[in-house]
Amino acid sequence: MKSDSYINKTAVLAIILISYVMIVLDISIVITGLPKIKQDLGFSDAGLSWISNAYTLTFGGFLLLGARAGDLLGRRRLFMTGLAIFAVSSLAIGLAQSPAGLVIARAVQGLGSAILAPATLALLQTHFAAGRERHRAIALYASAAGISASIGLVLGGILADWLSWRVGFFINLPVGAALIWAAKHYLPETPTQRGTFDLAGAFSSTLGMSALVFAVVHSAVAGWSNTLTLQALTLGLALLTLFVGIEWRAKQPIMPLRLFAHRERSGAYLVRVLFLGANVGFFFFATQYMQAVRGFSPALTGLAFLPAMLANFLVALAVTQLIRRVGAARVLIGSILVGLCGMLWLSQIASDSQYLSGLLLPMILIGIGQGGAMGPLTISGVADVAPQDAGAASGLVNVAHQLGSSLGLGVQVAASAFGIGTLTGAARLTQQVDNAMLAASAMLALALLLTLALIVRRTSNEAIHPLPTPSDTAVTE
Repeated sequence: MKSDSYINKTAVLAIILISYVMIVLDISIVITGLPKIKQDLGFSDAGLSWISNAYTLTFGGFLLLGARAGDLLGRRRLFMTGLAIFAVSSLAIGLAQSPAGLVIARAVQGLGSAILAPATLALLQTHFAAGRERHRAIALYASAAGISASIGLVLGGILADWLSWRVGFFINLPVGAALIWAAKHYLPETPTQRGTFDLAGAFSSTLGMSALVFAVVHSAVAGWSNTLTLQALTLGLALLTLFVGIEWRAKQPIMPLRLFAHRERSGAYLVRVLFLGANVGFFFFATQYMQAVRGFSPALTGLAFLPAMLANFLVALAVTQLIRRVGAARVLIGSILVGLCGMLWLSQIASDSQYLSGLLLPMILIGIGQGGAMGPLTISGVADVAPQDAGAASGLVNVAHQLGSSLGLGVQVAASAFGIGTLTGAARLTQQVDNAMLAASAMLALALLLTLALIVRRTSNEAIHPLPTPSDTAVTE
């Protein structure tokens, strides 16, 4: 019987990890194909960022609703529904013939991910016991995200160069179908609950974030004094304020405000937003620099990211042992600090920089930071959460992830336009990259300060995951 139990848990973990890898892989596989997509479909410079933003906004905006739906209707049922939407919309993206068609399909794909992603982490918490077993599963979950993001960069470049950027999306259809079959046979259903859906909260948060990101991106083209920029900014802030009010009064909110009463969890959400925002901009701008300034092919661009991928992979493999030895907080601090050094280094890149000194070494540092930070952030994001809030807490972890991606990219797109004046060609794009990486560095610096203040800091009334000595063997709670 013990063997059967082990096999079942292995199958459950495999299904969860593969599905989450598919989501993250799909996000990153787009990056190295961006110049090809821009050329094939005729995207503008500012419009290109909406390939990512359309996805991440619906992903982040409906994540909490997806998490709530999983709690009420059963997490396996929602897991399979999310997979189906994700796979079919991937097919539509691969068949898109216009910028509008691709952006709309990406938004629908984000909706599928919003249903699927919280179900993966909630299922993980449901089927793995609290303590070392769950921490190990969560560490693998977080590591899979970082590793698959890097693999996607290489794979996306190879596919775009040798076949077509569309192939990466077509692959999701058979993989999604296989995962639906596996989920039906190996994932036990969780109990359903009675309750209501907070649709007002879901739509106000999604529309509010969309308006806010639009304002930030549009400012790069028209400036902050532009009427449309100011209108979008005002609308976004008003809708997000309305969202908080809705959640405060709702009997069954999609984002229970009590989750933010925990210092460490609140800190983890904020730090995740900043950390992901900094790193998604790194991939977006580094890809364009390598192809438009240095003349790399998409495949060579993907391979150029390989050092970051390997650094990410090796650190992610070691992160569980590192947490056991020195504690999650110290691993997080060190990872952010190393990533910050790499980002600052990259912000000094020139149009004639050598690959070794200008790209390779800073990318290795950034990869180390990515591989080390995600595990501790995920552990802190679900720390001490009550069983009835497992879905909402896991949803917030993913909301922070997607919110950081969309808002962070928007901020860096806006920052990239600062001081470029009459520059053209390679000089213009190089200056944009430098500006964006400085903005990313500022995000990481703020993330480091928030880590020290909210995740590490202790008060007399609240002990936050005390750091173990090197002799401790258990992961801290």
